[in-house]
Amino acid sequence: MCRFIAYIGNSLVLDEVLFKPMNSLIKQSIHAREMKEPLNGDGFGLGWYTPEIDSEPALYRSIQPAWNDQNLKYLARKIQSNCFFAHVRSASCGGVSQDNCHPFHYKQFLFMHNGDIGGFGKIKRYLRRKLSDKFYDFIQGQTDSEHFFALFLDNFQKKQISFEANTVASVLADTIQEMEDFKKKYGAIEDSFINAAITDGKNMVVVRYISNPKDTPLSLYYAIGVQYECIKGDCHIHSGNNQNKSILIVSERLTDSQCKWHEIPLNHMLLVQNGLVTTLRPLRIDA
Repeated sequence: MCRFIAYIGNSLVLDEVLFKPMNSLIKQSIHAREMKEPLNGDGFGLGWYTPEIDSEPALYRSIQPAWNDQNLKYLARKIQSNCFFAHVRSASCGGVSQDNCHPFHYKQFLFMHNGDIGGFGKIKRYLRRKLSDKFYDFIQGQTDSEHFFALFLDNFQKKQISFEANTVASVLADTIQEMEDFKKKYGAIEDSFINAAITDGKNMVVVRYISNPKDTPLSLYYAIGVQYECIKGDCHIHSGNNQNKSILIVSERLTDSQCKWHEIPLNHMLLVQNGLVTTLRPLRIDA
């Protein structure tokens, strides 16, 4: 499994989230608190938006462990963004290579995933047959995550709809259902764990899904408010009026105090619309 962080809101220096918190993502790469196997050292990735330069995100991925990459430590203090994804990897499907590091990028979209598509080896061939040539060729690595993203993109493009939180959530739910249908058709009985996030820099959709509710789900939290800051390792997202200006989604709570963390309910999606309006939506999948 892996760990990730997604942020959208007021412009923020990335170091404030990636390195400074007492349970920062970099610390989670060495010793995650809410995983059976605490090490996430099979690479990392960072994607961020600078809309004044380009609508497409910047991307930095490496097979270096996040705790041992001096470039990342330096860059995080020099990059400011209003929307970014960061991910530390524990390889479970696909080898240690840059192509297998998250987040994945297509045009203005970023996608990252923590979990497993159950029985992926049994359905991979049939999933790839379903893809159009465009998104078949899009896949560069071996992960179930990138294949899932390719299937989502294919489904999204076929519908010819705009990238808004509501439409993305619908296509994301359809893609998860399609995965489960593949599993049933081709005899994959393994359970699926899908904690995933997708954004275009303005809208964001995050999902927390497990195919068997009797299993222990992967952790996923969010915090929301007016302004984020980190003081001596303690994270704060200050509350204020009803207008949200900072939203942080994390695999693990970055601090034990101050910040009001909310668990994303099992089999739900968190929708963040342009303007930072948030909605929790149930995810109904026939698994």
